[in-house]
Amino acid sequence: MARYTGPVCKLCRREGTKLFLKGDRCTTKCTLDTRHGSTAPGQHGAISKKQKEYGIHLREKQKVRRYYGVLERQFVNYFEKAARSKGMTGENLLVLLERRLDNVVYRMGLATSRKEARQLVLHGHILVNGKKADVTSMLLKAGDEVSVNERFKNSKKFLGTQKVVGEKEHKIPGLLDNFRSAIVPKWLVTDKDKISAKLISLPTRKDIDLDINERLIVEFYSK
Repeated sequence: MARYTGPVCKLCRREGTKLFLKGDRCTTKCTLDTRHGSTAPGQHGAISKKQKEYGIHLREKQKVRRYYGVLERQFVNYFEKAARSKGMTGENLLVLLERRLDNVVYRMGLATSRKEARQLVLHGHILVNGKKADVTSMLLKAGDEVSVNERFKNSKKFLGTQKVVGEKEHKIPGLLDNFRSAIVPKWLVTDKDKISAKLISLPTRKDIDLDINERLIVEFYSK
């Protein structure tokens, strides 16, 4: 399945906000914090244009798509499923995206970004209820438990490594360090010893801390 493989900082510049596509690096070194990053990418990015209503709706939809790393066809399917469900369509859409396996792996702190979480799932390092799960779009439900297979627990990427700089050794943190220090949403409960997380409930709109106006997305697809 085709995915964007270009510079991800361009995506943040296009949306005018941090999408945290590089994980922690986005908080310490971000193109948006420079004068060069204050404009949209491309030859005409520096030209100020007044956005029309369609453009405002489109940008909000694209921003959410890129937050979660979802392709257009997948996003439309999620929207249609959200529209068929009871409740507010926009909130249902965000809850569906939060329930994706790659997002849960990211939320529980096993990855520094959703892209890295997708790689862990695709490489077979993640278990759901004790069974191997390698489908990133798998929707989890309340009661499901996500853990790491034993083989990956012994890897350098997971445990971290030692790097010698001059005469001193410096520890390069692994995913285990990130997991132990992560602050998880209240719908997840983590076990630091078993290195696992359990969904005690489904996420609600209040649990989603992203700067998103889902009403604009609903209006975009309603036209």
